[in-house]
Amino acid sequence: MNRHVVGYLVAVVAVAVLLVAAVPGMMRGDQEAEPEAFSPDSSEARQDRSVPPRPDCGALGVAGVELECLGAPRDSSHVQPQDLSADAVTVVNVWAWWCGPCREELPVMERFAQAHPEYRVVGVHADARAASGAELLDELGVGLPSFQDDDNSFAGALGLPSVVPITVVVRAGEVVTMLPKAYSDVSELESDVREALA
Repeated sequence: MNRHVVGYLVAVVAVAVLLVAAVPGMMRGDQEAEPEAFSPDSSEARQDRSVPPRPDCGALGVAGVELECLGAPRDSSHVQPQDLSADAVTVVNVWAWWCGPCREELPVMERFAQAHPEYRVVGVHADARAASGAELLDELGVGLPSFQDDDNSFAGALGLPSVVPITVVVRAGEVVTMLPKAYSDVSELESDVREALA
């Protein structure tokens, strides 16, 4: 009888040890499936592939934050300063190459830009992998100019939440509203921008 009790105790201890070892891994989940954050100092960011050419952004930044233009030449001699006049409206789409909702929203943003030439519509790619961002835009056939934000300085300067996509409406260089949601319909975006500017 003593042997059975000892056997049960050994089995219980073995199961407990296995659980203690396995639970932390189970609590973390499948982190491999989630994109990793990249810092501008990471070796992968520094070894990023060459960035395919993209449309020029036309200015040195947006909402008072200076950013490089994704895939545009680094020659800034033809780039204009940001338009801070009272009637200047910019609609900014903050996105990342690994974001599923962004993939759906980027073509909507381009259609919005085509329908509203009275607004400056640009993207801000919020990830250090510039080539991956440019390749996504090319794959989607989206010609929307986008800035490259390797270190989330745009979101940090404006106090944006740490999510993508976010649409930011800027008037005269100041944020009017931020909309942390994905748009699947141009009319919904038009309505939200109109309401923000009213």
